[in-house]
Amino acid sequence: MRASLLLSLPLGFTLWAGQAAAVECRDESYQGNRYSLCEVDASREELRLFLRDDTGAVMGHFSTIEERLSAEGKTLSFATNAGMYHTDRSPVGLYLEDGNEEMRLVTNPGPGNFGLVPNGVFCLRDGRADVIETLTFGASATTCKSATQSGPMLVIDGALHPKFLRDSDSRYIRNGVGTSADGRRVVFAISRNTVNFYDFASLFRDHLGLPQALYFDGNISRLHAPDLDRSDAGFMMGPVVGVVEDIAGDDADALQN
Repeated sequence: MRASLLLSLPLGFTLWAGQAAAVECRDESYQGNRYSLCEVDASREELRLFLRDDTGAVMGHFSTIEERLSAEGKTLSFATNAGMYHTDRSPVGLYLEDGNEEMRLVTNPGPGNFGLVPNGVFCLRDGRADVIETLTFGASATTCKSATQSGPMLVIDGALHPKFLRDSDSRYIRNGVGTSADGRRVVFAISRNTVNFYDFASLFRDHLGLPQALYFDGNISRLHAPDLDRSDAGFMMGPVVGVVEDIAGDDADALQN
């Protein structure tokens, strides 16, 4: 499905409808701001979190993750940074990868964007992915295969975060994720120009029609999107979320030879 066709689709159309591909990335504008969007059907695609390799070292780069996956005959069809981290790249809040918890859930307010409560958790389960507000998550019996905590929440049950100001002059490159009520439709977004929190949250609620959305980070935000001929490099990241696919056909044969 081409980007030109996607731009003409009605609001609320999901990329997993019909025979459309389960992962699609496109550049799009909304209310004067430019974004790169990647939509994932969590019921069909394999979403994973990445932080450390088998030795415990932080991978930190899309290229490093790709090298690790290639040994499995797999590749990244999409990836982005997924939550805030300390200077040593360890997660600020909850981080759970394939059932192994590195950092606990943090429920108290604090400094910075992470502590601008309510914040939230991006939770991966079999066949679905959900953004869940932190206190709601902590009080529930939700069991995630993998999860990363970040903040602030952008959209909470269809409402924008109460502390966002429409005319705020705090403008940065920002990235985040929104999810549908059934957990199938997952939309990752990174701004291509500086935006404030209000405008970024409005993208998820009013343009993409998603009831829950979570901020990942600001100027450090990175995107790996082969559909857009884009794979951002630079300094090391902490947690990364990506869609993993088998290397197809001739490419897989070349790796074995």
